[in-house]
Amino acid sequence: MADLEQLKQKYAPVIETIEKFAPYGATLESVDLDGEKLHLKGTVPSEVIANRVWDAIKKVDATYSDLHHEIATTGGAEQPYTIKSGDNLSTISLLFYGSAHKYPEIAKANGIDNPDHISVGQTLNLPVLS
Repeated sequence: MADLEQLKQKYAPVIETIEKFAPYGATLESVDLDGEKLHLKGTVPSEVIANRVWDAIKKVDATYSDLHHEIATTGGAEQPYTIKSGDNLSTISLLFYGSAHKYPEIAKANGIDNPDHISVGQTLNLPVLS
């Protein structure tokens, strides 16, 4: 019989990823057993964040044979983000793409000529990146 606590521990990075994006609209509705599998049910606000959740799943277990997930994307492909004090495109890139090196693509997608010149309160649309 599957052990709920053991599966929750195994998939903790996935659960943490969803919870990390709660301020942007991600929700984790339930974490329970579905037969012999961990069942995760929740929503993410964009394809950008859905991709981060998928990255976490594949990093834990590429086959995810002991996971049943129902993670719905409630919005579109892009993720809106409003710049806060202390932000730079590298930290935003690290949060949403798992790599600080995607900042030039964020700049290009938002028509930013100089990635060092962003303003608090400015809204970015973070695109889906390959």
